[in-house]
Amino acid sequence: MLRGNKYLIILIAMSIACSPKNELSVEVYETAANGNKLEKLTEFISSEEKSSIKLLPEQRFQTITGFGGAFTESSAYLLNQLSDENRQKILQAYFGKEGANYSLTRTHMNSCDFSLSNYSYTPNPDKELKDFSIQEDMDDLIPMIKDAMQASEDGFKIFASPWTAPPWMKDNNDWVGGKLLPEYYDTWALFFSKYIDAYREEGIDIWGLTVENEPHGNGNNWESMHYTPEEMTDFVQNYLGPKLEADGKGEVKILGYDQNREGLKEWVDVMFKDEASSKYYAGTAIHWYESTYDYFPEALQYAHEKAPDKYLLQTEACVDAEVPKWQDDDWYWSKEATDWGWDWAPADQKHLHPKYVPTFRYARDIIGCLNNWVDGWVDWNMVLDTQGGPNWFENWCVAPVIVDPGKDEVYFTPIYYVLVHFSKYIRPQAEVIGIENTDDALMVTAAENPDGSIAIVVFNQEEETKQFSLTLNNQTTDLSISPKAIQTIVINNQNT
Repeated sequence: MLRGNKYLIILIAMSIACSPKNELSVEVYETAANGNKLEKLTEFISSEEKSSIKLLPEQRFQTITGFGGAFTESSAYLLNQLSDENRQKILQAYFGKEGANYSLTRTHMNSCDFSLSNYSYTPNPDKELKDFSIQEDMDDLIPMIKDAMQASEDGFKIFASPWTAPPWMKDNNDWVGGKLLPEYYDTWALFFSKYIDAYREEGIDIWGLTVENEPHGNGNNWESMHYTPEEMTDFVQNYLGPKLEADGKGEVKILGYDQNREGLKEWVDVMFKDEASSKYYAGTAIHWYESTYDYFPEALQYAHEKAPDKYLLQTEACVDAEVPKWQDDDWYWSKEATDWGWDWAPADQKHLHPKYVPTFRYARDIIGCLNNWVDGWVDWNMVLDTQGGPNWFENWCVAPVIVDPGKDEVYFTPIYYVLVHFSKYIRPQAEVIGIENTDDALMVTAAENPDGSIAIVVFNQEEETKQFSLTLNNQTTDLSISPKAIQTIVINNQNT
């Protein structure tokens, strides 16, 4: 009898070892050129010839700050032109738990190109800024932010960026170009402090600040103000940082640079030169406009190594220099888009600006950033109209959501769905984890969320279906991804 029980135990053990419990249980969501939009997949193409993606949760990298987009006056103005139903539809799509669930956002201090006009909170010369007022933001911008806060169950962080100081503080007395006069460094630091107070009085906490949007300028087109790395660091080290600290706002994060990645090395070398220069910088902000395909991994790695305990945030990206294509999903999956550099890049930089597929550019850049220490990724305008504005300079761009206010119509472009693959499933405080991927044609990133779930994002830019096995510890499942597609694969915490 004992001997029989022994064999029975062996058979049961063998049965358990071969049971479906050893198959990794996953949920798979796909957006693809075939029309899938966050489609939940349950059936996959199987093949003996498949690649392998292995998760390595013991390898831990950066902690995620968040994903999101920017509140601009243009976007807020357009929302106010729509019916209440469509306004709420868009806000829920971006901030609702069932939508993108944005967790990190940006806005502008004073006007920017995506404003209806030039304006400043302090239009009149006065070093004490007695007339400081955010009244210009009260009609559109602040109501949009407040409504987004109502739509968001989890809440979100918001950081603000100035495009320029008011002209009277600058050496050229103009909205465009020029530099902050040294005699106004104290005044400009006071401006930041007053801005934080004014927004706080409206119930909006400012989590962070970038010192200046695009300190190299923008070709002298719209609002801008120039800094060298040394000038910005002097302002932060000796004026802005001490002022916020003295005013009890030391918790507000100050981010330096805030322009394209090619200039990163020069800037972080100065910003993080020593303890004194680094003290008030919480991290570095970057944009993607240097190239339509290169995400500059070496520059990102360098910036992280220079300041491994600081934030590295992607703070602006969009399909620029394009009028949006209305209700034309195919265009967003086609290699037809061009950027500013198609026409204007210098000859030695033209190779960085070929035509590109908009959805590919987003997926490639976000995954490339996450795999190279970037801890947050923020898009530009959340909403634009069919012209790619309003924009006082007529600097037309594409947003993930396009509206026709005259007809009260809304178009969620494929770009919106690509962004959801990250923002909805990779949450703040998630940790990026290691992966082994045997297929160079697939881009893959993965992060473990605070609740123990793991989100894996897979991007296939090929014209053919790709098969792969996904392994975590001793559990494996076989999956496939459609041609020209992005997938988010979720492993719930019981499987980790």
